[in-house]
Amino acid sequence: MPTLIQNKRAHFDYEILEKLEAGLELRGFETKALKNGMGSLVGSRVLIRGGEAFVVNMEIAPYQPANAPKDYDSRAPRRLLLHKKEISYLEGKSHEKGLTLVPISLYTKGNLIKLEFGVGRGKKKSDKREAIQERETKRKIERTLKL
Repeated sequence: MPTLIQNKRAHFDYEILEKLEAGLELRGFETKALKNGMGSLVGSRVLIRGGEAFVVNMEIAPYQPANAPKDYDSRAPRRLLLHKKEISYLEGKSHEKGLTLVPISLYTKGNLIKLEFGVGRGKKKSDKREAIQERETKRKIERTLKL
C-alpha cells in the first residue's frame, strides 16, 4: 500500500480517535495526477450531505493542464464510497460536539485509490506545545545516546 499523499498537519492539529477508509469517485486524469503525487490534503475535511459523504477542499492538480477540461475545478468536492450504515455512523459522530472528520492520507490498494480519514478532536494550543516539547526531549535523548 504505497502512500500517495499525506496530511502532515492532521496528527498535529487533531487527536485522532478512530481511523476509517473509503474509496474515492475520481476521473481518469485525476487518478493519474494523484499517482504522480500532484495533490494536497491540507485544509480538507470530510462532510456528510444528503446521505452521502464528500471530501471537500482537497486539491488535485490537473495531470496535463493543457488537456484538462475547461470547467475543471481542482478543489471540487469528491464523493466517498461508503455503505449507508457507515455514513449514518459518521453523521452521528460529526454532529457530536468537538468532533471532526479529517483526511489523513491517500494510498493505493491494488488498482484502487483509498482515502484514510479519522474522527478527530481538535487539540488546544497547550497540547500542541506539549507534543513539541516531548518530541524535542526525545531527540535530545537519542543524540546523547548516539555519542
